[in-house]
Amino acid sequence: MTEKYVTDTTVLIEKIVSSLVKKKEIKGIILIPHAVIAELENQANRGLEIGFLGLDEIQELRKLKGIKVHFIGERPNEHQIRHAKSGEIDAYIREITLKQNAILITADKVMAESAKAFGIEVKYYDLRQPKEKLEIEKFFDNQTMSVHLKEDCYVYAKRGFPGAWKLEQVSKEKLKSEDIQRISKEIVEYSRIDPKTFIEISRRGSTIIQYKYYRVVIVKPPVSDGWEITAVKPIKKLNIEDYNLPENILKRLIEKASGVLIVGETGSGKSTFAAAIAELYVKNNKVVKTIESPRDLVLTDRITQYSKNFASSEEIHDILFLSRPDYILFDEIRDTPDFELYTDLKLGAANVIGVLHSASPIDAIQRFVSRLEVGMIPSVVDTILFIDSGNVKEVYILEMIVKVPTGMTESDLARPIIEVRDFRTNKLEYEIYSYGEETVVIPIKSESKSRGAKRLAEKEIEREFKKYTSKVKVELISDNKARVYVSPRDIPHIIGQGGKMIEAIEGDLGISLEIEEFKKEKSSANLEIKEDKDYLIFYGEPGVTTDICIDDKFVFSAITSKKGIMKIHKKSALGRDLLKAMNSGRKIEFRA
Repeated sequence: MTEKYVTDTTVLIEKIVSSLVKKKEIKGIILIPHAVIAELENQANRGLEIGFLGLDEIQELRKLKGIKVHFIGERPNEHQIRHAKSGEIDAYIREITLKQNAILITADKVMAESAKAFGIEVKYYDLRQPKEKLEIEKFFDNQTMSVHLKEDCYVYAKRGFPGAWKLEQVSKEKLKSEDIQRISKEIVEYSRIDPKTFIEISRRGSTIIQYKYYRVVIVKPPVSDGWEITAVKPIKKLNIEDYNLPENILKRLIEKASGVLIVGETGSGKSTFAAAIAELYVKNNKVVKTIESPRDLVLTDRITQYSKNFASSEEIHDILFLSRPDYILFDEIRDTPDFELYTDLKLGAANVIGVLHSASPIDAIQRFVSRLEVGMIPSVVDTILFIDSGNVKEVYILEMIVKVPTGMTESDLARPIIEVRDFRTNKLEYEIYSYGEETVVIPIKSESKSRGAKRLAEKEIEREFKKYTSKVKVELISDNKARVYVSPRDIPHIIGQGGKMIEAIEGDLGISLEIEEFKKEKSSANLEIKEDKDYLIFYGEPGVTTDICIDDKFVFSAITSKKGIMKIHKKSALGRDLLKAMNSGRKIEFRA
């Protein structure tokens, strides 16, 4: 009697049936239900690799000798398709197997047990993890960061480490389209066998798989112009001690920073540093969980890694708040839903560390500016670490204060401002504030860089005013405002009738001007100095404010009494300095 076998989708996708035929473990008639074909077609139409694998297996079976392949049954109806996940299609396959008095071949444990309950003979194949390495691994060595495969091209590999790598050719021959497809299928098949290998994303035209430490991106037409595989592997795992961070930065990460962004360009070492921070928190007996897409961080088993690809933002939000981790590592923040989830977690009193692609620290803040009200930004992000070539190059901190923006002078322009400072030097680098209806990010120039330009501008204004007065002094208050000191007798002429002259000067110079009288300069005062047992006594005009200078350097200011007397105790710091200057013959000057 010729044996008959019915297959489900699992054994076709895993290519188990063709393997059994080749080993001559089964022979006779292979019955493939149309419902199975429909399910594989549906998967293939959605661009899923498993659908193509199953269809390829059927084509392979038709070429093999010793068996016959028949298609049986009807295509599933709308009810069966709608309830496929609840077992309608599996029930239909069992029904066909019973009617045909056939043997069911499956790799689905539940399907096997259900069929046995109905008295169906079952060949169940438990998928085991293969011991051999995948073909993609042969292109890697200890110094390889990533490999790049594309049809009709040689295989190239990035070798080195972040910030110091080079692209090398690692294959002698160009790969054909079928070579790329074979490697792709092998990786996809392995993901169904190994419980620790995940298909993170499967779309029409692209598949992303996390295999061991490898992140594999498979892209095919029509998304790309040809089959392509990119596999990335971290070359080493670092501890936080390897970064030699200053003690104050490390202390901030542990004790104060609750909204941390780790930013940098692609391949700069952001994720490696993020993993080191996560491990640091674990060493400090903290509960740490991650949000990843895909789950490619190399972390200790104590850290639970959640995938955004298998759960919605709402589900991850609920899981994290109900499980209450001490720290949440978000790798990587890409689109608006990610920014919203990061913000929601931070505002919900969670300690969140985000990883973000950015060419500079301020560019990372700009990505929040377009998504948040300016006043909320410091509540969401308080620390930014910029990673370059695997090292922490810059650390910025954010703080909200109320003040007049740098470069403005009018007190009524005071407003809430976010100061972005270099944590190491406390130097103000940027200011963020609302200006009209816009949110602006203003870089703060250092005084040393701007002093030369400021002096040139003052000289230009002085040159213009010498047309109207012989004595002039200019103080540049800001980029668009200056204060001009002139002789009192020249002010009426400079202002002009109805202010027309000063308006014309402002128009020519393109700057707002304040006209003031010259400040009265202090002149030397004649004071008589006497000395008693405890004091130095100065005699001069009564009630006069006098500046005391030693070698033209101001040291003290005081007012003479009604009798014109000013006393300074010899044992005071000023008294000791004056005595020392007097005894050494240095220049002592009094200016009133």
